Amino acid sequence: MNSPRPRLVRRAVHGVLLLDKGLGVSSNMALQLAKRLFRAEKAGHTGTLDPLATGLLPLCFGAATKFAQVSLDADKRYLATLKLGVTTTSGDAEGEVVRERPVAVSRPQVEAACAGFVGAISQLPPMHSALKHEGKPLYDYARAGIEIEREPRNVTIHAIDVVEGEGDRWMLDVRCSKGTYIRTLAEDIGEALGCGAHLAALRRTGSGRLGIESALTIEALEALSPAELDGALLPVEALVADWPKVVLLAEDAGRFLAGVRRRLPLADAANVRVYGPGAAFLGSAHVAGGELIASRLLSPAEVGAAIPAPMPRPRIEESESLPS
Repeated sequence: MNSPRPRLVRRAVHGVLLLDKGLGVSSNMALQLAKRLFRAEKAGHTGTLDPLATGLLPLCFGAATKFAQVSLDADKRYLATLKLGVTTTSGDAEGEVVRERPVAVSRPQVEAACAGFVGAISQLPPMHSALKHEGKPLYDYARAGIEIEREPRNVTIHAIDVVEGEGDRWMLDVRCSKGTYIRTLAEDIGEALGCGAHLAALRRTGSGRLGIESALTIEALEALSPAELDGALLPVEALVADWPKVVLLAEDAGRFLAGVRRRLPLADAANVRVYGPGAAFLGSAHVAGGELIASRLLSPAEVGAAIPAPMPRPRIEESESLPS
């Protein structure tokens, strides 16, 4: 008779992990693997990255999950590889070929086509996407051969730079707003070139001020000791590190954690990060009419347990306190 598997003992872990997600792994699978490695009680990712995409996937543990929306709303950066001349049913390399056309383009032509999509544009969400309809992702309907009517959405392309390429294969560096469908952008650029295209590969290199440079793969994490794993975490406040900083004295810090508004000589601000004595991160707030009003608060237990991991530079820089 087989002996029962040992039960994994979970623990309170607080911080942000920059994960370099591998090819063929879903965002949720990557999250569960990391959560198990850290033996974390609570964790979440900050936005789905398709299995066929690799790259930066910030994971939030414990108290850091309260600030995950900041990363979800942040601008993104990608390295997108386009295969010209071939359009597919899914807009990427997984789909069936729909049409093939000859390719005869130069770098200036590719650059000109990309420039036409910089700025505010409208995109129709692809059927092969995680966008939900009646509780089911669109890709479930697509796999069943069902077409769902979708509403166009407005996104912003901040920049598209041609990194390298020739013939029918080109790599682009894309900086864009949240919600941008890179496979749709690839298809549209292909049509602008008159030959069609699909997304052959995609790598996310940035989310807000966070970059891929400090990210670790699951394989690299598996080689670390428990102490090294904890050392790989960024502080709970990593996702809001570019917000202005407010430091409170002990009495005001206690009242702030209790949700009490504090009148302080501060300029109005939409978002600030708040600290107490000993550089303890307390949460986020906004300032209106001279009042500091809490937005997201850590519990006293989370304040005491948060791991004070060092913050990498220069990708995340501490901003100055608000002027009085």
